[in-house]
Amino acid sequence: MTNLETAPAEEVCPAGHVGTGPCVQLWPSRDVPLGGVRAMTVSRTLPQRGLPTVGAWCFLDSFGPDRVAMSVLPHPHTGLQTVTWPLQGEVRHRDSIGSDVVVRPGQLNIMTAGRGISHSEFAVLPAALPKAPDGGDLLPQSRGLQLWVALPDAERHRAPSFQQVVDLPRVITDTYTATVLVGEFAGQRSPAVMFSPIVGVEISASGSIDVPLDPTFEHAVLVLDGSAAIDGQTVDPGPLAFLGAGRDALHLDANPGTLFMLLGGEPFEEDVLMWWNFVGRTHEEVEQAREDWEAQASLSDEEARSARFGRVSGHGPDAGAEAGRIPAPPMPAVQLKPRTRARSQEELQG
Repeated sequence: MTNLETAPAEEVCPAGHVGTGPCVQLWPSRDVPLGGVRAMTVSRTLPQRGLPTVGAWCFLDSFGPDRVAMSVLPHPHTGLQTVTWPLQGEVRHRDSIGSDVVVRPGQLNIMTAGRGISHSEFAVLPAALPKAPDGGDLLPQSRGLQLWVALPDAERHRAPSFQQVVDLPRVITDTYTATVLVGEFAGQRSPAVMFSPIVGVEISASGSIDVPLDPTFEHAVLVLDGSAAIDGQTVDPGPLAFLGAGRDALHLDANPGTLFMLLGGEPFEEDVLMWWNFVGRTHEEVEQAREDWEAQASLSDEEARSARFGRVSGHGPDAGAEAGRIPAPPMPAVQLKPRTRARSQEELQG
């Protein structure tokens, strides 16, 4: 998936985060209409003013449930890993290094952009769609999460790569079931290849539960269904509950049918500048990535395949509705500058 905002603001994760101790800060989501042929609105909780990152997690969109056919044309990325976790519906992923796979609920896609990659994402629809009461096609429900992880400086110029994991480890107890997307949780380690100390877990829970945490990590919880109380504070679907660092366990009281994501990692100790679909370090670096992507629009198919972002197969001039690419928005008229990280909601609002 891509960030389709037409005038994206810069997002900078300042280095040297001082770990906030155990807390529960609710950071509200914002609805972002992505428009285009997809006509989809997502709920975005990372990045945002005051909380650009949780560990190396630097972007979090939740979409659906909705009856919208995802159709994201080829677009570029640098300096990050995309983490795609569908909850409903199937998505076909194609990229410029030759990957062409369908990801289904319970499966995980990890795309490492490194120095540069491009990809597309299209919903997989049945051959015959049921009809809605108005006579139109009734699309299947689509729901999922799109996350980005910032690559550390030593890895962000590496060659691009792609990994699909279809058999993720699970932790099953009397009160919760956890699927380990990335990192290690409760003695189970995901085979997903990551490049910084990080964890991402989907947990289905009911009642009073205790889950183990790494106290050197900062953590956050995103409730997807139901609701839960953390340190006596109710957390409903929508906001991101930032928990700070220093916890060796999380006690949570979950209503029946509660589903949530647990994200965490060591505080990221590098300046990270985000703009559109690029994660870099400086204005000049991001500007160069944009120029490189735009320059590929005029290249032949053969020339584009050897260019920085490559060419995604299946999107040539004869591809019909899947022909084309997503152009980069114009750079802002001012120099992209860092934002600071607030330590609390009160500091943010003050």
